[in-house]
Amino acid sequence: MSKADEIFIQNCRDILENGVSDEEFAVRPHWEDGTPAHTIKRFAVVNRYDLSEEFPLLTLRRTFYRSAIEEILWIYQKKSNNVKELSTHIWDAWADENGSIGKAYGYQMSVKHKYPQGEMDQVDKAIYDLKNDPASRRILLTMYIPHDLHEMALAPCAYSLTLNVSKGKLNAILNQRSQDMLTASNWNVCQYSALVIMLAKTAGLEAGELVHVIADAHIYDRHIDIVKRLIEKEPYPAPKMNVEDITDFYKFTKNSFTAENYKFHDFTDKIPVAI
Repeated sequence: MSKADEIFIQNCRDILENGVSDEEFAVRPHWEDGTPAHTIKRFAVVNRYDLSEEFPLLTLRRTFYRSAIEEILWIYQKKSNNVKELSTHIWDAWADENGSIGKAYGYQMSVKHKYPQGEMDQVDKAIYDLKNDPASRRILLTMYIPHDLHEMALAPCAYSLTLNVSKGKLNAILNQRSQDMLTASNWNVCQYSALVIMLAKTAGLEAGELVHVIADAHIYDRHIDIVKRLIEKEPYPAPKMNVEDITDFYKFTKNSFTAENYKFHDFTDKIPVAI
């Protein structure tokens, strides 16, 4: 069983057995037919993934890891907020007629800030510090900027990544305010694992732990039966993730990652998405 499967199953069972419903509230998300999209949720879920042992890919169903990595590169490498630059259509529901999601996600990575070393964006400053000041406890990337929230089509869900170097390994804490367990749980874990690996290679480090902190981990009401069926499957072993030996962060592509012997269960359910 892969670690990703083990953690996903544990989290989903915990939510289903011990979670709290939000049906008492008038919630913002809704289904395509206009019905409120309620959830069962758990507060403050914390998961740990050792990237030196395995790359966390779900086998209970396929994770399209290259699409996930394309999205993380769109944010942190291309520093874009235009969904037309993506081959997937995940963000289309939040984009305007020009494809923009406003001052969200990649936009925040493109903003230059004044540092003692000069003007840099957050990504370049993080890379600079990892190379030149790895003992720093201030290496952090964040997209949740209060004064820009009113110009964001969607407030960032996974909003900050704190980086820390210990004994030649790059560790990271991913903070996420909200997590749709069925739709995006392994997607986010996969893409941020890839980001840590890319940053580690860029800085001449090994990838260590990814700690994923979720404030509101939830299963939507129309996803419950799908999740119950999914977690009863027998997981396969984790695949081996091969990564190109690249040391320039801006030269990685989604094809720099290749999962060897990635075996996964067929999944035919159509997942409704709350917006």
